[in-house]
Amino acid sequence: MRILLTNDDGIQAVGLRALYKSLGQAGHDVRVVAPVAEMSAVGHAITFTTPLRTKAFNEEGFTGIGVYGTPADCVKLGVTALLDQAPDLVVSGINAGANVGVDIVYSGTVSAATEGALMGLPALAVSYDDFNPGDLSGQAAYVADFIPRIDWAELPDKCLINLNFPKHPMAEVKGLKVCPHTRASYKDWYDVRQDPRGRSYYWLNGVIEPGMVSPGRDRGLLWEGYITCTPLRFDFNDQAAQDLLKKRLEP
Repeated sequence: MRILLTNDDGIQAVGLRALYKSLGQAGHDVRVVAPVAEMSAVGHAITFTTPLRTKAFNEEGFTGIGVYGTPADCVKLGVTALLDQAPDLVVSGINAGANVGVDIVYSGTVSAATEGALMGLPALAVSYDDFNPGDLSGQAAYVADFIPRIDWAELPDKCLINLNFPKHPMAEVKGLKVCPHTRASYKDWYDVRQDPRGRSYYWLNGVIEPGMVSPGRDRGLLWEGYITCTPLRFDFNDQAAQDLLKKRLEP
């Protein structure tokens, strides 16, 4: 397969490099178009008020194009202008930190895959439940084996797969669960600190509280040691609210 590989942690991130190696060893034609700098939690932002610039990365065992832009920019620019052929699959990751529940709205990793899906391409987002991953070769090898297990053509239009790995060695993972995402939100707070000149600054922190997580959904299953596989589709329609408002507002 021709694979467009991207992420939101930056083109030099350990997760992207692990996937590049494993997907290449599996025989795929891997083309990297990824942000030059870290773009975590930028969501589906795209750049249209300033020009996009690129930088070639040619290193021993690695070739890719860095973009001074967002993850969604990378997919849009890659497919539209940088690649000589459209990819068969967009793969985004492996992200440092899980992308479950409300993370799918914030995440640049998931948004890059979503952009691929919106362009009519099969798409896969991959994340790992640790903000400081080390060796992700086992997870990357799993992804290379996972891709051919799916008939990507039979998935619904504008659908993407969101794959999350638990914070466990692969030998301790309990297996894979296909599941919905959690609807629990973060309990957020800001740590207030002082810079060396005595001025205050604010650092966002937050947790998804275990008591708010429904069983059988991605966040809880990750905590239990399962790989989670969650199909997502761009469709924000709320049918129940539509029906209610029709009764209230339409004559």
